[in-house]
Amino acid sequence: MQTTLKSPVTFTGLGLHSGKPVRMTLRPAAAEFGIWFRRTDIADGNTLIPAHWDAVMPSQLCTRITNNNGVTVSTIEHIMAAVAGCGIQNLLIEIDGPEVPILDGSSAPFVTAILARGLRALDAPVRALEVLETVEVRNGDAFARLSPAQSLEMDFHISFPDAAIGVQDKSLNMANGTFVHELCDSRTFCRQADVDAMRAQGLALGGTLDNAVVVDGAQVLSPGGLRHADEAVRHKMLDALGDLALAGAPLLARYTGYRAGHAMTNALLRALFARPGACRMVICDAPMEARLPGAGLSRGDAPRAL
Repeated sequence: MQTTLKSPVTFTGLGLHSGKPVRMTLRPAAAEFGIWFRRTDIADGNTLIPAHWDAVMPSQLCTRITNNNGVTVSTIEHIMAAVAGCGIQNLLIEIDGPEVPILDGSSAPFVTAILARGLRALDAPVRALEVLETVEVRNGDAFARLSPAQSLEMDFHISFPDAAIGVQDKSLNMANGTFVHELCDSRTFCRQADVDAMRAQGLALGGTLDNAVVVDGAQVLSPGGLRHADEAVRHKMLDALGDLALAGAPLLARYTGYRAGHAMTNALLRALFARPGACRMVICDAPMEARLPGAGLSRGDAPRAL
């Protein structure tokens, strides 16, 4: 069955790039509603923005969506990962600014609040997108690929010159609450040199050592160090899940990312839907639902206090 939140939940914090305070509320929605954002700080015109792959617009360092009136919301990847990872199909996300609050730089605060509220089953079947043919996009030696699989599986490879990150690889099946247990607490990361460059361009104004992992060569500058030895690749997988959630339905596919980022994952979805016969929508039976991210989660699965 499709699900939504049992009751609203509100978050307040700074936008990562704007540095401005923002208030965001997740509200329950009816079956077949899907996931939508609404800008509450804009009084006139259409303020609803679909959380959908074809609403994504070019943006530096994050995922940004827009509607036909040019109303935008950016840095949506962490909340979208939490929504997908908790198995929610219907939700209205109200926000009073142009950027989702960064909170601690991961999806853990969103996941904890969602599981604390609980989910409500709706009288409609869950549909999933089954990938039937392998689709791939490339940019130099970087690539992202979707290939057929019985559940959502993810492989990711990253390579950075800083010894604190280096080369990292990870493979996970996203069934059985894997996102919540393995990925959701992994924070966004960056190099100190990149932070300096972004701030010179007026970006990352809300970034601190408390909401991002900042590295400089072999040093981890953020207090407390890493939450996982491979936190960087885990966060890249978190981002990818959030970006894949814009497909409009859970994916039955294997996602492979090799030095891939937000733009490449969106390009992959565009390539998938541009190829006739590459995927099909299926109604999930009970065994299929059990393999989707978020199936079987409860409040007890929430991340430990951080």
